[in-house]
Amino acid sequence: MKIYKAKRKGLINYLLFGALVLPIVIFILDKNTFAQRPILLMPLAGPLILLIWIYFDTTYKVSDGNLYYRSAFLRGKIKISSIREIAKGKTKWSGIKPALSTNGLIVKFNKYDEVYIAPESNDELVNDLLKQNSEISIV
Repeated sequence: MKIYKAKRKGLINYLLFGALVLPIVIFILDKNTFAQRPILLMPLAGPLILLIWIYFDTTYKVSDGNLYYRSAFLRGKIKISSIREIAKGKTKWSGIKPALSTNGLIVKFNKYDEVYIAPESNDELVNDLLKQNSEISIV
């Protein structure tokens, strides 16, 4: 079993920073707002908690002939034997995307299924998948 961390670059960092700074800026501009009505923190805390969960929970794992992906509430497994093609250095803007960065891998499996993942090292993950299924086409 080998675990691959997700590449954490780009938009996710800016979103997380903005979600952390926004309550601080509001507090500095009007200190009485949160002191009198702390319930106003709830709409700001929800997205922040979700972003932190996604940021720290996104991983990929190769184990028992399967590729497992996990990103907060998006979880799944792909049989390595069913993977037919991997597109390296591509970015998918729609569909299942348990990734935090661009220039990852589009894993095509079964007949029409595909998922976008972005590990820290695309080559390392691809090499480990090729060891288990040498018929995977790399694009």
